[in-house]
This record gives sequence, C-alpha cells and structure tokens, in this order.
Amino acid sequence: MVEPHVTLQPDSLGPVEEKLRGPLEDQLTSALQAAADRVSDEYAGEPVDEVATELLDETKSGLHRDIAAGFVPDQRELRRVAEAIVHDR
Repeated sequence: MVEPHVTLQPDSLGPVEEKLRGPLEDQLTSALQAAADRVSDEYAGEPVDEVATELLDETKSGLHRDIAAGFVPDQRELRRVAEAIVHDR
C-alpha cells in the first residue's frame, strides 16, 4: 500500500498556518492515510478518477470542517494514491 504524505507549501500559507504547519501536515497526512485505507478496503473496481474523488471526500470527512474547507490537495499526489489503490487490487 502507498504511504501518502501531505506537505504544505510555505509560500501558500499565512502567518498562523505557517506556525501550525507541522501539526497541520500531520493531521492532513493522517486523514489521507485513513481515507486511503477505507477506500482501499471498499474498492470494487471503480476507475482511478472515481477513487481519487472518494479519497478527497473521505479525507475531508475526517477533518474539522474549517480545515477541510481549506484543504486543497495536490491533484497529482491524490491521483498517485488512487492509482496505487486501483493497481494493488
């Protein structure tokens, strides 16, 4: 299984987010990993694009609504995780 990791780009963060960057990255990574585990467990032949959408939805559902609202993941990374789920099955 792929081990996703979320890295926040410093140039896209405000002063408050920058101070909380480490814990935010940890929380986002944990939510993405949990989502990947759930989506993988429930995978039933869906295409990569659908799996990527499920990953995003599941990740956001595991976050506080304010954090989820501001979470815009790297689409290449999300697709990489989705492809790993599809190809591991």
